[in-house]
Amino acid sequence: MEALYTATATVKGGRTGTVESSDGVLKLKLSMPESMGGQGGSGTNPEQLFAAGYGACFASALANVAAKEGIRTDDAVVTHHVSIGKDDSDGGFRLGVEIDVKLPGVEREKARELLHKAHDFCPYSKATRGNIEVKLNLAE
Repeated sequence: MEALYTATATVKGGRTGTVESSDGVLKLKLSMPESMGGQGGSGTNPEQLFAAGYGACFASALANVAAKEGIRTDDAVVTHHVSIGKDDSDGGFRLGVEIDVKLPGVEREKARELLHKAHDFCPYSKATRGNIEVKLNLAE
């Protein structure tokens, strides 16, 4: 693959440290959620960062595939839920993703078709395909 862009981020201290992008635009404190045995706090976590990145990418993929069919998605709302849980196969952890999409003004069957086309097109979806469970939901 010929890279068109490379994002670089440095993490210090793992889930309870900091993350900063090489250009300084992203600079965040990290906190482990209480539900995972952490202290909680005001920092973000890898699951939130993944949900944000995947969501932005998926929304762009949706706009791209819809535009090819002459459909505007200006009012689309894409919500990504990223869960982490125990992986019984190795004692570690695994991720799951649920994607909720609202496409106001688009006929339901066409919206469902666009949702699946976006999932086929999105680079995050391609990267996760076969690795984690991803559930697609067309919201009312």
